[in-house]
Amino acid sequence: MRLLLSALFLWVTVANVSAENLFKLSATDIDGSNLPLSKFQGKVVLVVNTASRCGFTPQYKAMEEVFQKYQNQGFVVLGFPSNDFYQELSSNEEIKEFCEGYRISFPLFASSSVTGFNKQPVYKFLTNSSAYRAMRGEVRWNFEKFLVDRKGQVIARYPSTVSPNHPQLLSDIEKLL
Repeated sequence: MRLLLSALFLWVTVANVSAENLFKLSATDIDGSNLPLSKFQGKVVLVVNTASRCGFTPQYKAMEEVFQKYQNQGFVVLGFPSNDFYQELSSNEEIKEFCEGYRISFPLFASSSVTGFNKQPVYKFLTNSSAYRAMRGEVRWNFEKFLVDRKGQVIARYPSTVSPNHPQLLSDIEKLL
């Protein structure tokens, strides 16, 4: 029975990842509007799950700096707040106001789950679609990063401890630009 349930869960998880690339998906932005990710088609994308009350929250500053540095070359950061690790504010309005203190200009999305059964579609794609097994699997903590190429494919994954302005991450972005 346990094996059957595990197989069913795996099938449900994989079946829900129907997009062949990130740009085929959409997500609700921080203001509650549906935003097709096709808006970013052809760009190099850094997707980050964020939280306002995390030890890594100061990475917002580096995320904005990297976005400003490369946006004119076809790069964008997408911030996905999540309370999966119990460190996010309780409403999208509070999150937006908090991020205004960091002067965030890159797109922010509505708070949503990035782990587990209720994982939102973008994170289903990110955590299940990579051709490299080492890049698959659940998000382990806030500020985990996924680098996506201009074709919408996951190219690299970085743990929370890697700042957005880490030399290796910047080098990887530059190679894709």
